[in-house]
Amino acid sequence: MTELIINLIAWGGYLGIFLLMAAENVFPPIPSEVIMGLGGIAVARGQMELVPLILWGTAGTVAGNYFWYEIGRRMGYQRLKPFVDRHGRWLTMDWEEVEKLHRFFQRHGQWVVFFMRFMPAGRTIISLPAGMARMPHWRFALATAAGSVIWNCILAGAGYYLGSNFQQLHAYIGPAAVALTVAIVVYYIYRVFTWKPRAS
Repeated sequence: MTELIINLIAWGGYLGIFLLMAAENVFPPIPSEVIMGLGGIAVARGQMELVPLILWGTAGTVAGNYFWYEIGRRMGYQRLKPFVDRHGRWLTMDWEEVEKLHRFFQRHGQWVVFFMRFMPAGRTIISLPAGMARMPHWRFALATAAGSVIWNCILAGAGYYLGSNFQQLHAYIGPAAVALTVAIVVYYIYRVFTWKPRAS
């Protein structure tokens, strides 16, 4: 299967990388670790070049993230108030906390977007609050591209140096991502059961 995907990536070329990375950030059927890692293997085999691979992959990431950014920007965070008032327990926050997060995102959102690019869980959905906070387009694009180019360099470089043994890297990334997701779920359940609205 790995051999087939590598050949498909090489066949699709850089435009294929762009489309895969864009699609992965709209609805992640194939994680970027696999796409860029196998792209790095294609580089090692002489089927692609490293710099264009990273540039096209990063461009696809930015394009895909703009999907959620635009949804958030058009929606606006004020439309969330009735939903938050009704389902505050399941969100583990009330409207006052939402407003605080909104103000924080307006001040420091570009750094949140940048650092979330390195987090398997959340690096796509972070574009939604960025849009809701109406982060300037250039800041969002710059923060997303800066974090993505670093992450893509790491993944493509790992694929290049590990060659056909890229599965070794996936063996570490996979359990780490699962452990992080489990920790987030456990913390969320704890928050649901211990959360109390400020009004009470």
